[in-house]
Amino acid sequence: FPMAATDPQVLALAAQITESREQDIPLLLLKLKGILSSPSLGCEESNKIKQDIYDYGLTQYCLLVLKRDHSQLHGAWATAAQLAEILSHCCVGLEVKEDPEEFYKKFLPSAIDTLLVLGKRLQARFIRAVKDKEKQDFLHWFRIVTDAICWLFGGHIQLAACVLQNDRFLQLLITDDVETAIIMMSVLHNILRINSSVFLQVEEETLHSVLDELVYKLSSTTNPAVGSAATKLLLLVAKFCKQLVQLFTARYKGLKGLLSKQWIGKGFDREVNQLLDLLYLEESSGKGEMQKQHQAACIIQAAWRGFQTRKRLKKLPQAVITLQRSFRAKREQELQHLTKQKEDEALKLQMQLQRQRAMRLFHQRQLALLEVVHASQLNKYMQEMEEKSALTIQRFWRGYRARRIFHQQKQSLKEYKAAIIIQRAACKFLEKRRRRRPPSPWKEPKGLTDEQRLALQQKVDDYIKLHPASQMSEEMSKELHMQAQAKLAQFLLRSRLDQRAAQRREALLAQVNTDVELLMNAPGLAEITEKDLGAFMSRSIPVATKARQSHNTMLKYTRWPWWKKLGDEFMEDDVIPDGAINTELETLFIGGRK
Repeated sequence: FPMAATDPQVLALAAQITESREQDIPLLLLKLKGILSSPSLGCEESNKIKQDIYDYGLTQYCLLVLKRDHSQLHGAWATAAQLAEILSHCCVGLEVKEDPEEFYKKFLPSAIDTLLVLGKRLQARFIRAVKDKEKQDFLHWFRIVTDAICWLFGGHIQLAACVLQNDRFLQLLITDDVETAIIMMSVLHNILRINSSVFLQVEEETLHSVLDELVYKLSSTTNPAVGSAATKLLLLVAKFCKQLVQLFTARYKGLKGLLSKQWIGKGFDREVNQLLDLLYLEESSGKGEMQKQHQAACIIQAAWRGFQTRKRLKKLPQAVITLQRSFRAKREQELQHLTKQKEDEALKLQMQLQRQRAMRLFHQRQLALLEVVHASQLNKYMQEMEEKSALTIQRFWRGYRARRIFHQQKQSLKEYKAAIIIQRAACKFLEKRRRRRPPSPWKEPKGLTDEQRLALQQKVDDYIKLHPASQMSEEMSKELHMQAQAKLAQFLLRSRLDQRAAQRREALLAQVNTDVELLMNAPGLAEITEKDLGAFMSRSIPVATKARQSHNTMLKYTRWPWWKKLGDEFMEDDVIPDGAINTELETLFIGGRK
């Protein structure tokens, strides 16, 4: 901090800003407006206060705050506009003696650029605003910022060329909105009034862009306010810069006809006639019909270039996004196609190699076994191999059938996945919209009165008396724990037994299904051979014994005399009494579990 005597208000504000939070600094900086606008200050005192404000870094604070996101400030755009006004007033009349290059060549151009960025954002929001109140507010703040820019380059004349050469100034000027266009043309008028030779100091491209925009406004609008402002600007340029009159006649050959046909009788005939006199005077110096045609072509080209530039600037972001999206999608599709093609080729090659290797191993194994197996066991070995081959063929057939069924259901699976994707996208969209939705303002709940608090306390006490808390001793807790462990062990044991029983049922069911399939595919008695009998003969001796004795019992029953069958008149011929079978088999033990 400087050691000289400092204004107490500035010193107190600097200390308060140093100790405050970052979000409170913009509101504190607004107090500078009251300090600078004090009626008791003279010229020297005002400059001394501005010097103190700069030395204590408050001016730099204003610039840093304006570079932030203005929607996050307290007061939003209104605070930003007031800080822009304060920044311009703090810089005008300030003479920095220590390190002036930092102030004049870095700080002031940065301040101009920041104010132009702020003006561009306000202009965009004014154009997008729908309500009249919002449009009036944004237009008011836009005027404050443009006035601050004019005040700043009015106090520092060298900034006029800096403003004119800034790309954002040209973006602000190139607009179809009437109100902001008039304001920007008034800023350009102030630049010419303060520095009349500024157009001779800027680059030729910048000069042509500004003049093209003014001529385009004359040719594309019928608003008298816009036409008056553009005409006065062209007249001011022609008066201050005589060299540019020749540029008017050479570059905009149809300007005279445009002014005389469209803008005569609109309320500013004096300026129009003065500009026409200057143009005709320059034309009378010996230029012919070819030059007139050239000027008309230049005006048409300028208007067409302006129109094409606006059209291209409006469509360029969307076109670039669409082009990038289509290019990425096509590239991704090609990569996926190539990857899938390579995977298919690799899979085919691998399957072919595996098939060749399996066939080779199979033939080698057969040759090795034929050398080892005895000739008497060869038929038995070949029969086992045929059974294994049949099982393998059946397994592959079932797999093929399952895959075919799966492919038939693939469309429904695809629809199910598509539904999942759509639901996921909808959930993400709803979640984003929920996050963007501003939180509802919190309302403090109404407090309870003394009577309500006593009544509520009485209800709580009554409930506690009616429902006392149950207390359990340590012994009861341990006993309950042991009971729970015992029940859990019983449940686990029962679940294991149930699981084993279920596995046994599944095995028996599979065996029954196999037997049913064999019976269904069995040949008739006339076609049966000795080999087919082996498929229906049981390898279990108890089962074979039971079947043999059941057959013998049935034969004995059919051979009984008629007097033993007198009680069976109403029985069917193929039904055998259970008592007869049980009598024959009551001493027979069937193998297996009971």
